[in-house]
Amino acid sequence: MVLRGKAWKFGDGISTDHIAPGRLFHLRSNLPELAKHVMEDANPEFASKMEKGDFIVAGKNFGLGSSREHAPAIIKIAGVSAVLAKSFARIFFRNAINLGLPVLICDTDGIDEGDELEVDMSAGKIRDITKGMEIEFVPLPDIMVKILNDGGLLKHIEKHGGFGV
Repeated sequence: MVLRGKAWKFGDGISTDHIAPGRLFHLRSNLPELAKHVMEDANPEFASKMEKGDFIVAGKNFGLGSSREHAPAIIKIAGVSAVLAKSFARIFFRNAINLGLPVLICDTDGIDEGDELEVDMSAGKIRDITKGMEIEFVPLPDIMVKILNDGGLLKHIEKHGGFGV
């Protein structure tokens, strides 16, 4: 699977409250509406200016904070194709995979806001088309790729009649 889009750059320590603003908790039962506010507390223009297929590119400990699934869910609903970061909070990482949102651990220092990226999930390579450089990442385990390809854990279980591969 090859993903293409523009980079939206964020720093270290992006919490689930940056992703899904806590003041909008009343929208938690309307995820498409909440997705209109994704990343609002980190970049107020992100939700209105990002395009389907774009990437969130961040530093260390992306998704720290609460264990609620709203954060990765609204990133996916908004149309982000993947989140690239130096590291992720464990529960965010698991929730993202379970919901079908690719999350890739890599060195993001060389990627700038607005860079055009191409991510080859199978090869474990990110090509920064803007800069003509390539970044490698450790490919996800096969089972995680299968879960992502099936659209998330629930769809994977439905497709395979259990946790089978």
